[in-house]
Amino acid sequence: MRIHLRGLVLALTIFSAVVATANTLYASYRVQREQLIANTLEANRVYAAKLAESAGAFLKTAQRQLEYSARHLAARFDVPELLATEAVRLQEQTDSFNSVAVIRADGMVLAASQSLRGFVGTRVDNDGSRAALKARKPMISKPYVSLSGNLLINVSQPIHGDNGRYLGYIAGTIYLRSEGALHMLLGKHHYQDGSYLYVVDHEGRLIYHEDTARIGEDVTANPAVAAVMRGQSGAQRLVNTRGVDMLAGFADVPLSGWGVVAQRPTKATLEPLDDLIRALIGYAAPFALAFLLAIWWCARKISQPLSQLATNVEHQEVAVAMQRVQSVRAWYFEAQRLKRAVLRSFTSLQDEIGKLNQASITDPLTSLHNRRGLQAAVERMQAAGSPFAVVALDIDHFKQINDTYGHTVGDEVIRGVAQLMRDCSRPSDVLCRNGGEEFLILLPAAGMKEAANMAERLRKSLEEHRLHGTAGITLSAGVAQWPSAGPDVGAAFRAADEALYAAKQQGRNRVVAHTP
Repeated sequence: MRIHLRGLVLALTIFSAVVATANTLYASYRVQREQLIANTLEANRVYAAKLAESAGAFLKTAQRQLEYSARHLAARFDVPELLATEAVRLQEQTDSFNSVAVIRADGMVLAASQSLRGFVGTRVDNDGSRAALKARKPMISKPYVSLSGNLLINVSQPIHGDNGRYLGYIAGTIYLRSEGALHMLLGKHHYQDGSYLYVVDHEGRLIYHEDTARIGEDVTANPAVAAVMRGQSGAQRLVNTRGVDMLAGFADVPLSGWGVVAQRPTKATLEPLDDLIRALIGYAAPFALAFLLAIWWCARKISQPLSQLATNVEHQEVAVAMQRVQSVRAWYFEAQRLKRAVLRSFTSLQDEIGKLNQASITDPLTSLHNRRGLQAAVERMQAAGSPFAVVALDIDHFKQINDTYGHTVGDEVIRGVAQLMRDCSRPSDVLCRNGGEEFLILLPAAGMKEAANMAERLRKSLEEHRLHGTAGITLSAGVAQWPSAGPDVGAAFRAADEALYAAKQQGRNRVVAHTP
């Protein structure tokens, strides 16, 4: 049996198409599945964080309301009518609390809102009251059963007299199993896809749940609850205490130690994926047919990128060769690798050339421009017709520094002066080491006054610094400006040198500006 190339290519093409299509479908399924899970986790995390933030803001506001009332009542704690009026006002004005009561330091109820009016004059002895009387500071209690049989939390604020004596506290209650501010805040979410949320206290017990019968239940076995009990926020896939696979986002409420958990069943999240895959198959079928034709076309074109790369690499100019190689359409992996390798080689060659060029115009000791770099900068400004100022600098008595401290310290002093030049100059200024202890600064578009001020700043800065253990280092400077010093650029440099010489003649450690 003879194998024909046409049949072999056709079989390979069909096999490739089938494998590629199957791979695409599987990859799409996996990507969409992970994306759905990730999006749901993120949405639940954001939702939980938002509700945790809202709950924290609500509790903070409630504490502020109680704090204001505590300050207001401290001076009139012995007036029952005032206490009663304030309790009613707090309960009815804001709807933050289901009830409000004022408790004396011995546990006696001095005043209360309407729902607790019958307990006025009695002593309360429950978890919330005992905790508030013992703490004597602002606090949010853990859930407990009140005298009236309600499961609630207690938000309390201590009341202190002018002399600092503890008088008692004012507290607002928030019911957990009946309508109240907490239910209004947490109970109205807009998801209609099986999502729900719940809130736990710092001990892992439910204080809010859509199933009110579960409030008070210990759910510390839930991984999300365990995380928020540790003060963490985030999202994760988990199996809850009822054995349901869930996608949960959670956030803590630092003020109270609560944790808010928003979650959705994983099954409900992934249900739309089957319809999506069927739709994807329908969309992919025409592309699969086009892929068969593309295989035939690509087989004929497979050598074209390699030929183009070989031809263009032979070009002698690196920049032109890089441009031509860049234009090669390397549409398969091996050609792309070869193209990248050629471009990396060209780029490396250009970098090396650039480093050599930079080294040729840079002073190795100070990294400032050398004479060649200075000449290049002057030519650019001269060609552009841009005026510039010249500052010629010289370290005073530098030979004495070398003789006294040694050449190593002398080099460090030169480096230090170079750094001060950078600190005192503009980014556009050209800083040069002319040789030895001599420096030049070109200030583009600067006048004599501006250049002289910069030189003076540099002189003062050096005078005030103690470079590498040396003392009393100063410099002299001469300032000139082109073209005011003459049409010839060289005239400006000569004028700056003359001004520098004049500065030395006048006693050094000074700046002298050239006068045309």
